[in-house]
Amino acid sequence: MIIRKKFRFEGAHIVRNCSSKLCRENIHGHSYEVEVFIKSNKLDKGYMVLDFILLGKVGEFINSFDHAYSLWQGEKPEIKEAVYQINQRVAEIPVSPSAEGYALMFLYVIDKIIRNTELKNGEGDIQLQSVRVHETQTGYAEAFTEDFALVDFTLDDIKLSEGIQTEWDDMDWWQELKEQKVFPNTHLEN
Repeated sequence: MIIRKKFRFEGAHIVRNCSSKLCRENIHGHSYEVEVFIKSNKLDKGYMVLDFILLGKVGEFINSFDHAYSLWQGEKPEIKEAVYQINQRVAEIPVSPSAEGYALMFLYVIDKIIRNTELKNGEGDIQLQSVRVHETQTGYAEAFTEDFALVDFTLDDIKLSEGIQTEWDDMDWWQELKEQKVFPNTHLEN
């Protein structure tokens, strides 16, 4: 069985090296929708694949891009400096901030979050199936688990500014994810 959870964010970027002159030479923004598809071989005690409340860290990560500038790490140093001077919320990322780049990066990070979330309600074999990123109303990119072969970066390559991190409920969660610590499931009463 498959479930889907949708998230939204408003973000700005430049997509260098793309075909469109408008996109590769100008800061512009989009209203993004991110759909996360999760599958399992069984249902938990509540007849759910996974309680959506357990996707809190997924929401926190995606929300880190809301009203933020997504800065490709390959950008020229003077552009990087200018971006950091005029923005509090900067996500410096190892992929071009295209819908495809976001989909691959979100797939990679969300998979790590799910694998490090404690499950204790009889959930089955929970697996991320795909992440779909809608950049416009008419277009999206979707990354599947077989696309992990395209990943040539690590969590350490994703830099989230202090302006983003100070808004998190738990300031340590990102470092804990990098260290592969398990996020305890405190939502289920014993």
